[in-house]
Amino acid sequence: MKPIFRRWFQKGKARIARRLDQTRNPLSPEPVLKARNIHYEVSDKAQAIHCGGIGLIHALGQRFGLAKTIDQKLHLLKFHVPYHESDHVLTLAYNPLCGGTCLQDLELLRNDETFLNALDARRIPDPTTAGDFCRRFLASDVEALIDAINEVRRRVWAEQPESFFDCATIDLDGTLVGTTGPCKEGMDIAYDGTWGYHPLVVSLAETGEVLSIVNRPGNRPSHEGAAREVNRSLVLCLEAGFRTVLLRGDTDFSQTQYLDGWNAIHKTRFLFGYDAVPTLVRKAEELPDHAWRRLTRPARYHVNTQPRRTPENVKARIVTEREYETLRLDSEDIAEFEYRPTACRQKYRMVVIRKNITKAKGEAALFDDVRYFFYITNEREWSADAIVFSANDRCHQENLHAQLKSGVRALRAPVDTLESNWAYMVMTALGWNVKAWWALSLPEPPGRWRDKYRQEKRWVLGLEFRSFVHAFVGLPCQVLRTGRKLVYRLLSWNPHLRVFFRLVETLNC
Repeated sequence: MKPIFRRWFQKGKARIARRLDQTRNPLSPEPVLKARNIHYEVSDKAQAIHCGGIGLIHALGQRFGLAKTIDQKLHLLKFHVPYHESDHVLTLAYNPLCGGTCLQDLELLRNDETFLNALDARRIPDPTTAGDFCRRFLASDVEALIDAINEVRRRVWAEQPESFFDCATIDLDGTLVGTTGPCKEGMDIAYDGTWGYHPLVVSLAETGEVLSIVNRPGNRPSHEGAAREVNRSLVLCLEAGFRTVLLRGDTDFSQTQYLDGWNAIHKTRFLFGYDAVPTLVRKAEELPDHAWRRLTRPARYHVNTQPRRTPENVKARIVTEREYETLRLDSEDIAEFEYRPTACRQKYRMVVIRKNITKAKGEAALFDDVRYFFYITNEREWSADAIVFSANDRCHQENLHAQLKSGVRALRAPVDTLESNWAYMVMTALGWNVKAWWALSLPEPPGRWRDKYRQEKRWVLGLEFRSFVHAFVGLPCQVLRTGRKLVYRLLSWNPHLRVFFRLVETLNC
C-alpha cells in the first residue's frame, strides 16, 4: 500500500476506533442520535457519486480487454450512434453493481452527471433502449456473448497461481424464473404451477463464476441442453490449463448416454446423483452386511471458544405437543458396487447411502423406514465418504441461484421474448462474474503476508453480492479531472479499504 493510502487508512481507523471504544462511554442524559437543526445545501463545484468503486471495476475490465472482446465477438448494431455493443452490455452489468435492482434503474444512472463523468461517458442507454438492445439477440448472438465473456475469463485465470489449476468443479442445475406477464414469448407452466422460464445455470464451484446460462421454457426438464453446455465448459477449463475437471449434478443430469464420452476425455471426472430405480434398490438390498459401514459426517463448524448452551427447540416442542407426523434420521450407512447403466458400455462406481428413518407421531414411534440414495461416478481414488461429501457440496449452487435472483437480480424476465430475456440474464450475470474477477485479481506476492492475502482473496470470493457492493463499490467519491487524469477522491473510510487499495495499486489506478 502506498504511504499516502496507508496514512489515510490508519487515521480513519483510529478515528472510528475512538468512537467505538466501550471504555470511553460517559453517562449520557439524552439519546445518542441527537442531530437537530438540519439543513440541506447544494454545491456548484464539488461533484460526488455514491458508487466510487465502479471506477476500479471499469479499470479491471479495461485491463483484461472486456469491452474490446465483446465488440469483436458480438455484432448486433449496424451503426454506432453513439453506443457500441460493449456499452450496452457493460451498462447492464454495472447497473446492479451501482445499486440498481431493475432495468428502470438505468434512468437514475443516466441522469447522474457525476456518474457519467466518472466513466467519461457523454450518456448511457436509457431503459427503453436497453430493452430494445436485448430484443436484437438471437440464440447464436447470446452464445457469441458467452464466448466473449469466457475469453476474458481465461485471461483472468491465466494470472492465478499454479494451485488454482488443480481441479475445476463444474456444477449444473436448473432454477425457475417466474413472471406475471401473460404475453412473454417462450414462457410455459412448470411442474409446480409457476409460469415463466427454466434457465440452466452452469457454474465453477471454486470461484462461484457463472460459466453459462441457457434460458428455456418453464416446462422443460432440468437436463435439457445440459450436455452441450457441459462440453462447452469442459473445453474452456481444459484449454485454460486445469489438471482435472469434475462434473457434478443431481439425478436429472445423470444422462447415461453421455457418460462413456465424458469418461473417455482425459482428466475428466463426473459425479451425479442417480434415481433410486427398483433395480438399484434391489441390488442395494442384496448387499451383504459386511459391505455396509456407518457414515459419520464431519462437524459443521469448529468451536474456537466454549460451546454455547443450546436453546430450546420450539419447533420440535410444538410438533410433539400437537402430534404431527415427523421423520427422524437415526443413522446412515454407506456401501458401493459396480454398475453398468443400460446406455453405457462400461461399468462405473455406484455409491449408495442407506438412511435409517423413524416415522413418529408426537412422542410415539410409528414404524421404521429405509431409503436409498445413489451416486454414480468414474472417480476411483476418492473414498466413498469423500464422494458423498462432494456430492452434498453441490448444494452450495442453490446459494448461487439465490444471489443471482435477489442480489444481482440477473434471473429476471423484464423483456418479452425467450432470447431477449436470455440475453438480459447473461449480461446482468456479468456483474456477478466481475465480482469474482475482482477477487481473483487481488495479488498474492511471496513473503510473510502471503497466507493472509490468500485468505482475503477467498473471503472476497465468498462474499454475498450485496456485501461486496457495500464494501468495495458503494464508496462515496468526489470525481474531478486534474493533470489529464480522472481522479476518484474517497470521502469516507471503511475497514475493507485496505484490500481495495491493494487492487488499486495492482491496476496502477
